[in-house]
Amino acid sequence: MASTSASLASCSTYATMSKSRLQSLYSDITRQKHSNPTSYHAHVDWWQRTLEELVVRGWQTENNSPKKSKDVEMEEEEENRSNKLVLGARRSLVDRLRYDGVGKPLGLGHTIAELRHTGALVPLLGFLSSTFSVYDPAWLPYRIASFIGRPLWWAMEQLDLVKPEDSYSEAEMWKRVEGDYVLLRLVERAADVVDDSRGGMSLADSLHTIESFRREFGSRVLPGVTLSETDTKVLLKYLERDRKILVCDQDVIKFITADRDQEVTVIDRGILELKTAISNLQTQTDKIQHKINDTTMRISTALRHQQKSIALAHLRFKKGLEEILTKRLGALQNLESTLMSVETAAGDVEIMKTYEKSTATLRAILSHPSLQRGRIDETMDALAAANAAAREVDDAIRLGGDMAAVEANIDESDLEDELEELVKEVEREKAETEERTALEKLHAAKAAEQIPVMNVPEGQLVAEKQPVPGV
Repeated sequence: MASTSASLASCSTYATMSKSRLQSLYSDITRQKHSNPTSYHAHVDWWQRTLEELVVRGWQTENNSPKKSKDVEMEEEEENRSNKLVLGARRSLVDRLRYDGVGKPLGLGHTIAELRHTGALVPLLGFLSSTFSVYDPAWLPYRIASFIGRPLWWAMEQLDLVKPEDSYSEAEMWKRVEGDYVLLRLVERAADVVDDSRGGMSLADSLHTIESFRREFGSRVLPGVTLSETDTKVLLKYLERDRKILVCDQDVIKFITADRDQEVTVIDRGILELKTAISNLQTQTDKIQHKINDTTMRISTALRHQQKSIALAHLRFKKGLEEILTKRLGALQNLESTLMSVETAAGDVEIMKTYEKSTATLRAILSHPSLQRGRIDETMDALAAANAAAREVDDAIRLGGDMAAVEANIDESDLEDELEELVKEVEREKAETEERTALEKLHAAKAAEQIPVMNVPEGQLVAEKQPVPGV
């Protein structure tokens, strides 16, 4: 149990909490849902973050529970523990969350029920089978709960036929919530990584089998995490149904874009088969090369021990492996060249489709009535007539202004004389201003040259006035 506490203590949500706060979080606060909703929702949020971190860190793989007797149940349990996007909510989870000095979580069943109610936990079977998005109000579990379950349940509560959900004991609640749940927020994070990495994919790169998808993205979607088979199914379902960035057709997975077919075609299957053959052949060549390296080491070891016959046998085996490797590399090169040619041809098809769409768009624009030859000539003639009319109006306005000036007996020479007098007046004012400024500067200079009167002591002044003897 100490190892379990140490594992929990390494979780960030535990590391930042005091023991008294953990005791509060481990207590059953179901009754506070209505009396103290703020504390209740903070409690649920902490457990959501804790369960997400524990699951994604592989905490479910740490099997501290007793072995079951049935082989099938043991295999299912092992599969559940290996999941990184799916929580196996079992009653044994309470025992595995025991923390030294705090104890077991008392209201975990009700907390899981609340997380399921808010959509943070989605039942695995419903998630994989539903055709509606988990964000769509028409999603089957939500629709049943909203339009059938809740009103009916409320009516039955009023008639005392059933108990309110928060009146169930912890043991009764566990019977209601036990099962496998998709951690939706973890799935969203994994989907973001896949979505960001699909930019610039070639046609071959956009095609996968389930196994190749798992190899490609299983260890990248979440840091330090390798997705299980169930996790891969959950992620693919989310990407297809909720994000709509790929389509799945049996064992073929295809990332879709605006310029590609939105379904899996015969060409896609052929390219995927070719891509799979190249991948398998590459794996074979790697294994053969590894055997050659291993055989070379055995030859060196045999020669060091003077075992020439053994070394010769290994050498023959190595020569055979090298011949096979040469053939496999030649086949691999041919397949890669073929795939490149197929991708180029497929790209040419997409380019031609783009040309066709562009041509159709251009023709549609040119077929507009406004761009017909007769309509263009008519419009240009109308534009020329409008410009001519505008010029006529401008000339008429200008002529009317000239006539108004003549009728007012305005002499142009008189206007020029008046303007000249105004200019002279401005110049005189400017000259007067400059002269006044110069005089002020001159007076200031003379005042500065005057010697200021100094304060002389009275005794010294009297001594200076006395006559000098003998003068």
